[in-house]
Amino acid sequence: MSLSDPIGDMIARVKNAQARNHKNVELPSSNFKMKIADILKNEGFIKDFKINSKDNKSVLFLELKYHSGNPVISAFERVSKPGRRIFSSVKGLPKINNGLGIAIISTPKGVMTDIDARKHRIGGEIICKVF
Repeated sequence: MSLSDPIGDMIARVKNAQARNHKNVELPSSNFKMKIADILKNEGFIKDFKINSKDNKSVLFLELKYHSGNPVISAFERVSKPGRRIFSSVKGLPKINNGLGIAIISTPKGVMTDIDARKHRIGGEIICKVF
């Protein structure tokens, strides 16, 4: 099965799992999705993630995080889509909820948060916003 937007699929699966209060979600794995999951874990939006092999295909398991019964991720939005790529210089990087959320940026130095991109003074493609 081929997807035209695998990151959009990842975001939809996480949103759907949180709407049903699932403890974890599984999705097809890729290096890009693992880097996004690592950022989400480091920023405290998910508990943990792991990669397992299922029927000779790698599967990414995300352990979702809840606080008082509510999901920690209140909004998870795709910004740059396959039909319309959104790029930004370091000066134009968005601040999400006045610094309470993050934007995940794909830069020439790897996938990082908007905070790290400002620190390294580098722009890139804005993948998604999380808050």
